[in-house]
Amino acid sequence: MSETSNLSPVTMPVQTAPDPQTALGVCVCIHGHFYQPPRENPYLGAVEHQPSAAPFHDWNERVHHECYRPNAYARILNEQGEVIDIVNNFAHISFNIGPTLMSWMERHDPETYRRILEADRESCDRFAGHGNAIAQVYNHIIMPLASDRDKQTQIRWGKADFVARFGREPEGIWLAETAVDYPTLEALVDEGFKFTILAPSQVQRCRTIPTADEPEPDWHEVGGGQIDPNRPYRCYLPSRNADDTHRYIDVFFYDGPISRDMGFNDVLSSSQHFAGRIGQAVRGDHRPSQLVGVATDGETFGHHRGGAEKTLAYAVTKEFPHQGWTVTNYAYYLHHCPPTWEAVLKPVTAWSCSHGVDRWQDDCGCGGGGLWHQKWRRPLRDALDWLRNELAEIFEQYGTALFTDPWAARNGYVQVIRQRTAQSREQFFRQYQHHALTHAEQVEALRLLEMQHHALLMYTSCGWFFDEVSRPEGTQILRYAARAIELAGEISGVELETEFINQLEPGLSNVPQFHNAAGVYRQLAIPSQVSLEQVVAHYAMSSLFTPYQTEQRLYCYTIQQHDYQVQRMGPLSLAVGRLQVMSDVMGDRSDLSFVVLHLGGWDFHCSVSGFRRRLDYQRAKETVLAAFSSGSAAQVILAMNEAFGDHAYNLQTLFAEERHRIMQLLSRDTLQRLDQLYDQVYRNNHGLLKAFHRDGLTVPQELQVAAEVAIRHRALESLRMLDQETIDLNGGPLNRGTVHLMQLESIAQEAQQFQCDCAIPEGQRILEGIIWRSLRHFLDNPRPEHLVENVDWLRRLINLGYRLGGISLVRSQELYWQHSAEWLSWLRQEDPAQAAVWLKPLLKLAQALAIDPEALLAHGSELRPIVEFR
Repeated sequence: MSETSNLSPVTMPVQTAPDPQTALGVCVCIHGHFYQPPRENPYLGAVEHQPSAAPFHDWNERVHHECYRPNAYARILNEQGEVIDIVNNFAHISFNIGPTLMSWMERHDPETYRRILEADRESCDRFAGHGNAIAQVYNHIIMPLASDRDKQTQIRWGKADFVARFGREPEGIWLAETAVDYPTLEALVDEGFKFTILAPSQVQRCRTIPTADEPEPDWHEVGGGQIDPNRPYRCYLPSRNADDTHRYIDVFFYDGPISRDMGFNDVLSSSQHFAGRIGQAVRGDHRPSQLVGVATDGETFGHHRGGAEKTLAYAVTKEFPHQGWTVTNYAYYLHHCPPTWEAVLKPVTAWSCSHGVDRWQDDCGCGGGGLWHQKWRRPLRDALDWLRNELAEIFEQYGTALFTDPWAARNGYVQVIRQRTAQSREQFFRQYQHHALTHAEQVEALRLLEMQHHALLMYTSCGWFFDEVSRPEGTQILRYAARAIELAGEISGVELETEFINQLEPGLSNVPQFHNAAGVYRQLAIPSQVSLEQVVAHYAMSSLFTPYQTEQRLYCYTIQQHDYQVQRMGPLSLAVGRLQVMSDVMGDRSDLSFVVLHLGGWDFHCSVSGFRRRLDYQRAKETVLAAFSSGSAAQVILAMNEAFGDHAYNLQTLFAEERHRIMQLLSRDTLQRLDQLYDQVYRNNHGLLKAFHRDGLTVPQELQVAAEVAIRHRALESLRMLDQETIDLNGGPLNRGTVHLMQLESIAQEAQQFQCDCAIPEGQRILEGIIWRSLRHFLDNPRPEHLVENVDWLRRLINLGYRLGGISLVRSQELYWQHSAEWLSWLRQEDPAQAAVWLKPLLKLAQALAIDPEALLAHGSELRPIVEFR
């Protein structure tokens, strides 16, 4: 018997007949589940470079560039590829965005972040307070497999994060992988949620809700996915006592076939095709209201399917309304059309596993390509469950003396996670501390809470989703486990790692290098741990190339210089210093000293020590400085080992990104010499190259390469100088760097003559920044007397970008579009003759930005008669 078998017709509550539903007609709701797993290094609080995401820094940045920002600024284009509208898709679809993704976006692209918040406010205005955004369980754990405490924390953290960002209470919530059971639904109801969204395969049976004046209706078995998804359903919860017989949550079941086709077929190839597929789901039974709801990963729109955000934008703003359909969200529809049917769910299910939730605990075959097993899944789950229970005991044992209620404190800790500031920590402690905590006790309390934070992150569902434990997703959750184990050891002195590794041993990997999950932990998770000494060594070596401030933030640490001295002698450089390192997470402080010797090239020798007394540091410093004055590298290294200890760090010890940056700096001199050499070859053979191209002969590869390197180098240098010339625009005309622009135009002509590819990523970024910065200044400070020359300047910059290998104008398009209403309003107030003079260059600038002038004039139709712009 299933756990839902007690929900028989006899025990179900009877309700009075509902009021007649509002006749909304055909409504369409597109739900996007936008989510990226937490990828931050547990020790640094930052996402490290991921080469597989090239040309982007990491996968968050790549998916953001391909999906999140394009959906916030979705283009509708004409047949010439010109922009005729920019749509905020988030204002027209139902959506949830994972809190871990929103935190990343808030830091890395505040414009898109604000645009998403504005979209929800706009939808609230349009739908009587019922916004498009719904909440999500915090870090995407599989709720039926979570402990009751973890269920509660995941829901409360997700809800608190939502309220802090969107400024309102969420009505609905998205469950990771739509994984659900009745205890999960009970936890949602306990936290005040009104509805959730599930797959049609997750329901067992349904019927109309009994009323007092009608015979009790029959149940309809729909376990094969035959549920009618065009209406909401009420899901009653098992009675816990005589007072809660009417506890329920409403459920929307998305249209399974259409949702599947969106992800795996060509439904999104055009808005007409999309509308045609939606139309097939419209019921012709003359209901006063019906809802066609579909759901998919939000990344479908742009990341998985390039350009699909444009299809979505046109569909929700043009095509669907043209069909007479209302584009709405679940909360608004539920408000006007409460359920008249009820449903009973299958016991434990998810949308992406046909075996319940075994994809996240067993070798069920889901997520594999048929070649690799998933025998590691159960041992990984069991090992983490064991660790979670051990960590819970430590948390309670040590937390009881610090918090009035340790688990309530954990539930409230999300506000500190969101804002790592002294103020947020102070407010948190005022609310949850057992007594006025000393600084040492506060550090201890934060260690406990961070231990629990990482214990929750180690259950992120992606770790089990695929077919191999050594993938980045599996490695990441093991990194969180390693950090939780380390914190537990610092707090209690209990060593958990040995037993945890033993528990991982049966989890066989498909990759011989690792053998099992324990091998993955040893080879990939443990080496990613970062000590304070490594942070200081990183600072020390970087300081030889980066002029740090007296107080410097480095990842999640704030570093204060108490002393710093650098000396150079020929190829040798020596730096010695004393620092205070404070964790922005825990607030604890450590005093550490360092000495670093750069012997030239890739050769570094660095030592770190924690001297108890300042006098000891001063003596050690004098020792190595005296040795350095001798000019002997061997003597300096001996002195360093004697004074600071013989544990040495080198370039490989640096965090990967900083190591790569220093590698670039170290190779700069060599590259400059090569640039000079290529330039000389190019100049010496300029006439010969012209002759080869004039006569249509194949240019010797060596000469062609020399020409490309020389021309690219000159172009990049000129772009850097142009960037500096235009970095500070305080009124007046934009064309301060005319000389450099003319040089660049000449270089572009030269590149075309010799068929050289001048597409330089750094140069493209610089030029895109110059165009955007100049355009912003032009739009923010309109000067009629400089209008024509400023527009001409911007058009020349844009044309230069195309000639130098192409540039992206998306941010400049967005900027121009957002300001267009302002300057159209300004022109309406001017004399028509003068307005015509000013309007023509503005429309020419729009054309240069690939914006259709006709679309702009549609918003200012009274200006159309005064201008011919083509």
